[in-house]
Amino acid sequence: MDYDVLLNLASDLGYGLMASGAEIYRVEESIQRLLIAYGMEKADPFVIPNCIIVSFLAPGGKTLTQVRRIPSHGTDVDLIERYNDLCRTLCRETPSLEEARRRLLQIGQTRRTYSFPVLLVAYWSVAAFSCLFFGGSPVDGLCSGFCGLAVGLALTGMTRLNANLFFRTMLCAALTGFLALGMSHLIPGSHSQLIIIGGLMALVPGLSFTNAIRDVMAGDMVAGVTKIADALLTGVSIALGTGFALALTRLLWGV
Repeated sequence: MDYDVLLNLASDLGYGLMASGAEIYRVEESIQRLLIAYGMEKADPFVIPNCIIVSFLAPGGKTLTQVRRIPSHGTDVDLIERYNDLCRTLCRETPSLEEARRRLLQIGQTRRTYSFPVLLVAYWSVAAFSCLFFGGSPVDGLCSGFCGLAVGLALTGMTRLNANLFFRTMLCAALTGFLALGMSHLIPGSHSQLIIIGGLMALVPGLSFTNAIRDVMAGDMVAGVTKIADALLTGVSIALGTGFALALTRLLWGV
């Protein structure tokens, strides 16, 4: 057996899970189970939100280790499920390493993606229906949906420019505040507060905060605290951006 190929296989599997937004314990357990299934007696993966360290003791007493850095990523539940299912299949069948690697690469090549218009519709829907959920009128919902649409366009553009997460979140929050105040001033019967709340829901890090709490409860304190800090910083950027828009509008126009 080529243990370097096995090391790359385990590392790529963990990388795929992490880049899809999987929990820390799930990534570590998947890597460990895969290595044990292929005959490694001692497998010690260590995972934190932006790094994977895969290490195992090969027959003959040689220790192999690989470190992978994880870039900024979102959450793709479909990919998590597919990588999870592949790990279970490989542990059960233990095919050749070449076949296992082919199956792993196939998942990345057949990743489900959504067109840009569909993503914009999703942003509009999140903002509009969140506004209605918090007590907004249909007019507020339409205005909030427009804010969500603007947030989606801005996020997409700044992501392509590799803008910092903190900066782009703050800018989108400010954009939401300006648009909401402008529309509430032009459209009778609309409420700027409810429009802003709906528009900001597309930026709130609810899923990442939930996963952080799950990591803490699973005993992965480093990962959990890191994710909580990241979610709180995102909340701070939302507050700064919205506060800037409100303060500047009040200073210039007294709105």
